[in-house]
Amino acid sequence: MCGICGELRLDGAPADLDAIGHMMAELTRRGPDHGGSYSDGALAFGHRRLAIIDLSVRSNQPLVDAELGLALVFNGTIYNYRALRRELEAKGYRFFSEGDSEVILKAWHAWGTGCVERLHGMFAFAVWDAGRRSLFLARDRFGIKPLYWSESGRVLRFASNPQALLAAGGVDTRIDPVALHNLFTLHAVVPAPRTILQGVRKLAPGHWLLIKADGRRTEQAYWRLAARRPESPLSEGEWLESIHAALRHAVKIRSEVADVPVGVLLSGGLDSSLLVALLAAAGVADLRTFSVGFEDTPEEAGSEFEYSDLVVERYGTRHHKFLVPNDQVLTRLPEAIGAMAEPMFGQDAVAFYLLAEQVSREIKVVQSGQGADEVFGGYFWYPRMMAETTGSPLERFAKHYFDRDHDEYLRMIGASCAGEDHTSALIAERLAEPDADTFMDAVLRLDVTTLIVDDPVKRVDNMTMAWGLEARVPFLDHQLVELAARCPPELKLREGGKYPLKALARGLLPDAVIDRPKGYFPMPALKYVRGPFLEMMRDVLTSRASRERGLYRPSYLDQLLAAPDMHHTRIQGNKLWHLALLELWLQRHVD
Repeated sequence: MCGICGELRLDGAPADLDAIGHMMAELTRRGPDHGGSYSDGALAFGHRRLAIIDLSVRSNQPLVDAELGLALVFNGTIYNYRALRRELEAKGYRFFSEGDSEVILKAWHAWGTGCVERLHGMFAFAVWDAGRRSLFLARDRFGIKPLYWSESGRVLRFASNPQALLAAGGVDTRIDPVALHNLFTLHAVVPAPRTILQGVRKLAPGHWLLIKADGRRTEQAYWRLAARRPESPLSEGEWLESIHAALRHAVKIRSEVADVPVGVLLSGGLDSSLLVALLAAAGVADLRTFSVGFEDTPEEAGSEFEYSDLVVERYGTRHHKFLVPNDQVLTRLPEAIGAMAEPMFGQDAVAFYLLAEQVSREIKVVQSGQGADEVFGGYFWYPRMMAETTGSPLERFAKHYFDRDHDEYLRMIGASCAGEDHTSALIAERLAEPDADTFMDAVLRLDVTTLIVDDPVKRVDNMTMAWGLEARVPFLDHQLVELAARCPPELKLREGGKYPLKALARGLLPDAVIDRPKGYFPMPALKYVRGPFLEMMRDVLTSRASRERGLYRPSYLDQLLAAPDMHHTRIQGNKLWHLALLELWLQRHVD
């Protein structure tokens, strides 16, 4: 929906308005409709707006309630804001706008830090309480909306992306060695609070942070996901009925809560196709759908048009189909990497960037299928993990997911960044957390609360908002996820995974879409690296900047460059692309 930023001086000096201006300039693409700023002594806010709810100037931000002594910058959408507004009006609050932003302000005044527990939606926001001289930051349960921060001396800044923080200056840009290990082990996932840069941190999903003007701070989790069976067992039919009702509701509210049309990113897979079917069943007229495809390679098709076309034909959507040639992909790669808040290895990051550019010319809001595989067990590695009968939970997980084991990491990374196996320790700790009945319950919870946040969810928000396009993800509705987490993994993983979704789709979608092998957003040129793509990566990794940085050992680089198509991770990422992508990102953002 927007881009937000701010600065709090912890020494009492006036906030730097020039720094706010530099940050806002980096956030313009997230919010092309309006820009505004606010200051109150040591505090300053900046905001770039993508107008979706209450399109009037009354909902421009920063939103200030002089009567309550509060100011707000907010990115996201609150789907239950109308119900909350009625509750607040009953308490005597008066509203001057019709949007969801003002509801957050009043909710903070009424319920304090407990306000976030009442919000149903995706959000990252900051509230300045002038009376208490305190700054409150909060992020939604799955980190759908980003919130980064940095601190230098007695100056704390926050923003929707690291680029804004870097533009304001004073950021320690040294590489965080723990984050680097996470990045190359977990498919570019760096769990909060770390990022690849030592001077940039991010608020964890489902957390809030309260900072007093004198620097005292409190951070707290307001939501945790339990993966335990209910006390009263449910039959298969009851599980399916409950899940289907929750998903229908999640899709419906993400279509209704907007004052602009809402479309669908239609990949041709089960998840996005099901969104189209459910929206049609809910009576949404004039459905708009969007698909992208790329050139084939001998090993892999570059599009899923044959499946998306079936869905378009059945529901008569107003469809837009884009085919992107490889030469355009190569030309646009630096631009797409420049838009990445953090390094993103997934080949679909570039695909989403190019698709969002086209979609944003037609519409402002889309629904997307991210989260279905994590919530309902759709990836091929889940059954393999479940079939493991020996080893610790960490060993069972790592064997089928880690991109590199620690010994390979040490062969790859330069001596200055080599160190302990930080990632194994982290994952072992997360898998051992309480309130998971079985190993697979713990795995699926880890995926949906940690791994998904900094992989597909971050990619979708980052690459759509780079073009002023908001993506809504109904499969990550927290009420739906809470229900699915309690469902037995065996039911979710039946028939190759996502059984509850396949059962719902019968009769709504062609069987060819439901029963097809699991697909991934294809961009074969970044998986099977050859020709101009190989030459580009070779040039990057042998450049003077890369050599002087010394991140990679020459012997490991030579091994990958000699046979780039022979080195893939356990979940089918190209290892050469991983190395080149990080180096390109660093050259673009840090050098």
